[in-house]
Amino acid sequence: MIVLKFGGSSVQDAARMDRVLDIASDQIGRAPVLVSSAMGKTTDSLVRVSENAVSGNVQAAFDEVERMRKHHTETAEAFLSGANLAEARETLTALLNELLSLVKGLVLIRECTPRTSDALVSFGERLATTLLYYRAIERNIRSVLLDSRTFIRTDEEFTHAAVNFEATNRLTAELVHPAAGSLLIAQGFIGSTERGVTTTLGRGGSDYSATIIGSALDAEEVQIWTDVNGIMTSDPRIAPNAVTIPSISYAEAAELAYFGAKVVHPSTIQPAVEKGIPVWVKNTGDPEGMATCISDRRGEAGLRAIASKKRITVITIDSSRMLNAYGFLSAIFSVFEEHRISVDLIATSEVSVSMTVDSPTGNARSAYERAIADLAKYGRVTVEENESIVCLVGRDLWKETTFIARVFAVLQGTPVRMISLGSSDINLSLVVPESESDRCVRSLHGEFFSTK
Repeated sequence: MIVLKFGGSSVQDAARMDRVLDIASDQIGRAPVLVSSAMGKTTDSLVRVSENAVSGNVQAAFDEVERMRKHHTETAEAFLSGANLAEARETLTALLNELLSLVKGLVLIRECTPRTSDALVSFGERLATTLLYYRAIERNIRSVLLDSRTFIRTDEEFTHAAVNFEATNRLTAELVHPAAGSLLIAQGFIGSTERGVTTTLGRGGSDYSATIIGSALDAEEVQIWTDVNGIMTSDPRIAPNAVTIPSISYAEAAELAYFGAKVVHPSTIQPAVEKGIPVWVKNTGDPEGMATCISDRRGEAGLRAIASKKRITVITIDSSRMLNAYGFLSAIFSVFEEHRISVDLIATSEVSVSMTVDSPTGNARSAYERAIADLAKYGRVTVEENESIVCLVGRDLWKETTFIARVFAVLQGTPVRMISLGSSDINLSLVVPESESDRCVRSLHGEFFSTK
């Protein structure tokens, strides 16, 4: 069996949904499970609903729901007919009425907890898969609509829930039964707790859902269908001459994903790694075009791609107590653990340690501010915002004696705040001002890929 995951841009209207079903039906003999995101921009719209409801912009919240109702209903009417259209309308109406009831509750209490937020945004995937299912039936594709919340089991860390793999693997094997000639359709991004409360895996988590399902069912491969031709040597919006990488290792892809490559979600790779399942990244708009295979096969040594991650904050703790002390770093990192803040890069000296974290937004800012206050117990804390990480990924970079010299020759005149050559030997990361990030990526890409 295989798993096919389609992102929001691939299912944003009736024509694109038909293209998705074309791709799935062409592989119907391989027992496909189709995992879908919400229709393009729907999740953003649901977030705006929440924000408007909580802030008292009641009419704006209801108008946003009405726009969603219109978009999904018009999509159904564009490619469904007869009983299929009637049943789809009924299902869509029930879902949207449930959503509206939730929004009315938000208007009354003026608060959206993480648990409520997950319930709210889950409607995007549930609406999209309803449309895909009825269109598949309309096209005489034998199909089954699944509810991912019945078999993706998570903890109760709402908005970024962790998967309980033991329970998920057991439930998936019990409830998901792929078969040649049949298409199973499931939602990405969503799961549920042991008590059946809806959770989400974090933004972009549909990729993760696909490899979770693929791993649980020992899939032959997982295909991530998006709007670009695979993983490229850089973001083509920044480096227009970027080209597709035909194959890349799990480790390299994970580094690129974490440090800014938007093609795959950072958590996607791990379930596939454990089972050695190849993950293909393909373009829904160009199914026969260039694509990337992510696998456990070691490719050629040298630089493979350049990514960047913006909205980075550098936190530095200076303290003479670090000198010849043990347990100091452990104490500092216990602060980040307590406040659930992930650290990307680390640089240390005898009396200071610098770390990069994602710049906080929304509800995360209060935890960030508490962490800064707690860190002040250990020394003088300096915070530098508006930074960016430029990440160069490839195997055995340090073995190429001229590589680092070429990097710094290109960046001459650019203030480099931190340098990290990863312990995996596949990642050279540099912290530069966010305003310089795109220029640095373009210059580095031109230096290392102009002749490739």
